[in-house]
Amino acid sequence: MRLSARVDYALRAAAELAATASGPGRGRPVTADQIARAQEIPPKFLESILLQLRRGGIVHAQRGPEGGYWLARPAEEISLAEVIRVIDGPLAHVRGQRPEQLGYHGPARALQEVWIALRASEREILELVSVADVAAGTLPARVTELAADPRAWI
Repeated sequence: MRLSARVDYALRAAAELAATASGPGRGRPVTADQIARAQEIPPKFLESILLQLRRGGIVHAQRGPEGGYWLARPAEEISLAEVIRVIDGPLAHVRGQRPEQLGYHGPARALQEVWIALRASEREILELVSVADVAAGTLPARVTELAADPRAWI
């Protein structure tokens, strides 16, 4: 699985907003500059990502001296899959197409089912994990179980 830098930064920004919402000073908007510094994300790049997240209903924004960003819903209700879809679109594409739209022939026909199963597997994990889980460092048991397998790391 490949994730773009945009997705990585979007997930890190969402986790930062989740942590800020539950920590001291909660309820106050967080500036893009604060997020960029905390997560070491290029500020201009982050601003375009936050705009996408706002348009996708993940964050709210307020302008002005008291302005900034905050999560549009409780972090527990925002899955990693949702953030990824807002930034990069559907979870699994093959040559820019959804797996169910592919047409394989002959001995390669079964590849379509492989791609669909792969997408289902990705979806299972990415929809299971919320932004709150990441921010708190407490991942669902299924995720920690998979990550505990030494083969997962190679």
